[in-house]
Amino acid sequence: MAFQLIYSVALLLSLWSTARCDFFVEGVLQMECHDRYFMIAVDLAATGGPRFEAVDGTGTYAITEDYAAKCGYSINVLSLLGLVEFRASYFSCHTEKDDGFSFRFNLITTYDGEDVYYALNKTCSPSLPWSPREVTCEVNYMEVSVRSELPCPAGFSDDWNTLEPLYSASTQGWQVTFQNLDEQLPPMNLSKARREGYVFDLAHDRIVFRTPYGQPESYSTEVNGVPVEVVHATLFLRQSWVAIMVDMIAACSMDAGSYHSGYMIWDTPEALYPSLGGTQISLGLNGKLGELAAAEQKGFIMARYNSTVQIGIPSNAEGGYRKSFVNNGIFEFYIFNLYLKQTSVDEQHEETALRFHRTLVTPLLPSSLFTEDQTDVAEGAFTVYLGKVPRDVELTSLQLNGQEFEVPFSDANTYTLTEFSKENAAMLHKLDINYTLKAIPGNDPYYYTVSVKALIAVSPPSFDASCTASGIDFKLAYRSFDYLWDISIGSDRLTPALAAEHGYTMSNDSHSLLLSVPLFTHGYKYQDITLKGFLGTFTILVRDHNTSEVKTSTIKTCLFNTTELIVCSTNGWMTVVTDLAVVLQSGEIPTIHLMNSRCVPKEVDGTRVLFSFPLHSCGSTVELSKGDVTYQNKIYFVRYENVSEGMTVQCIYPLASLQRLFSIHKFESDKEGFGNIIPFVTSTKGVQTCTTTEMTTTVAPQRTRTPSLHLPSFYHTARHVKVYRVRNKLPYLKKGTKDAMQEMRLPRF
Repeated sequence: MAFQLIYSVALLLSLWSTARCDFFVEGVLQMECHDRYFMIAVDLAATGGPRFEAVDGTGTYAITEDYAAKCGYSINVLSLLGLVEFRASYFSCHTEKDDGFSFRFNLITTYDGEDVYYALNKTCSPSLPWSPREVTCEVNYMEVSVRSELPCPAGFSDDWNTLEPLYSASTQGWQVTFQNLDEQLPPMNLSKARREGYVFDLAHDRIVFRTPYGQPESYSTEVNGVPVEVVHATLFLRQSWVAIMVDMIAACSMDAGSYHSGYMIWDTPEALYPSLGGTQISLGLNGKLGELAAAEQKGFIMARYNSTVQIGIPSNAEGGYRKSFVNNGIFEFYIFNLYLKQTSVDEQHEETALRFHRTLVTPLLPSSLFTEDQTDVAEGAFTVYLGKVPRDVELTSLQLNGQEFEVPFSDANTYTLTEFSKENAAMLHKLDINYTLKAIPGNDPYYYTVSVKALIAVSPPSFDASCTASGIDFKLAYRSFDYLWDISIGSDRLTPALAAEHGYTMSNDSHSLLLSVPLFTHGYKYQDITLKGFLGTFTILVRDHNTSEVKTSTIKTCLFNTTELIVCSTNGWMTVVTDLAVVLQSGEIPTIHLMNSRCVPKEVDGTRVLFSFPLHSCGSTVELSKGDVTYQNKIYFVRYENVSEGMTVQCIYPLASLQRLFSIHKFESDKEGFGNIIPFVTSTKGVQTCTTTEMTTTVAPQRTRTPSLHLPSFYHTARHVKVYRVRNKLPYLKKGTKDAMQEMRLPRF
């Protein structure tokens, strides 16, 4: 508040003279002599509602509202500016009129309930010579002064009736009579006239007459449509057969002004006083007169029409003042302290100078706030400007979609919007802004609301992927709208729990998602398996959050070195890479096959072999447990006509994942199988059954397994799995051994 007040005071003082007080008085901002009046500017806040007293040799006189209008003072409280402006006419009641005009006043302020008096003294000399007749139309009174030495008229008046009241026996000494539109009123002496509120004086060889507005003897009329107040007083003195008469007439335009198209318009008749060749105009604001040409350069306009002078003051005129007002909207009004001088010359070549002091106020004008949406979709943030906010209106609070934010609203405040709607690969964001504004000073709030929208083209997120020696790494840099999609591995949504279950390493924060997928974990697909290497492929799916529809995927295939592995595919194939060095003697390269001797390795490299065969071929057996189906085969090698068992290989599938096997008679698993490679430790010569104790070896990096699912109750395993004895002689078993082995085969389709 202090800054606002200082700013307003500085603004107004910049329009006044730079002359300062001759001495320092607390609260007095300025004392200044003008061409026809003396002015004091007082700080309203510092003086707490000041009062003034006039001082002369006879005593002190309180300047009340009525006394001010009678004695030539005007007190203008500019509360919006925090100022009080006091003006005193050079012919005011208690002015000492010697060589100059000397003013003495007491400024009375109140502190802690006590009156404090400051003496303010100033002597002024008029800067301009006096015209034969001078008229001042102040805000609260009219004043006219004429030279006391009047020129002789060129002829005598033919209207002898105007002299009749002067010859009454009661008219002794100076008398005054008033004339209205219809009649001339009876004369009264000056003492009675003073009691009625009129003042007559003689100073500096000038006769002065002053009257407040609205006196009974004044009258209102219209001149060319402009309201005018007139007081027509005739001052006379009768001595014997000689009568001295002084015509004192004050006529002032009472136009209150009007506002139109950015201008405050004020009218005055051009011929309030007799004039030959029109009138000359000079004008300004706040007591400063300037030539018309200079005023027009500042945006003022002056026009004459129908014997009327019309002044136009632009709303942004320097020296004007504006104020905001809140009442179910933001309004503004402008205040102009117009000072105008109108000079005319009559047929006797006598000049009349007419001065107006008028405070003009515009009506309440709506302040048209506006918003400018400068949102850049690429930045992912709304940028909205509120424009044409008056300087005396401040933002007190702000709501975004109903959420309150502190003021001032800085870049440090962020607010994430939820999705408004999404169609055709675009997302519409909507921001409802509620500005709360207040005029200063003032307590009434004004709420200004606006809604802005941003249509953002969106696409599903895409991962960066890279191969490592032990697996594949995926990285996703989050965007503000990536919450619209779900990340999944197959049909399962990627969560920390899922990652822990399958052995993934996942790091997830508000900026990025990092996922490391070790080789042979759930979700890999394997292709082109050779003893030199194989391709491992891992797929991450991006699904619509609402419909679970797959929108895009990130597929990464990497080349890995082959060590030892077993792959149990969903289409019923077992692929095995193993090293038989643990069961072979050094340098030995035997013949190697599966249980069916015709099933030999696809590749052999020393003791390393690669088999790939359908699960239901090559003599594989099937074992059915409560929840799983196990397909098993064995790797044999022949040396020196002896057959030895080297490895047992298994693929175990959850029974529930094989439902298509029983419905369409085709092997197709919903999940990959779980593989085991079991070394056979002891080898024998001749014909032996495999009765030696087996050691099951399960190597975690060489298997893919998901948790087994319980078989639904509507699957009847006994009706879909048949057991057969082996009828064909096995080529690698001698007689007597076939009854020792059984084979459970699935029918060939």
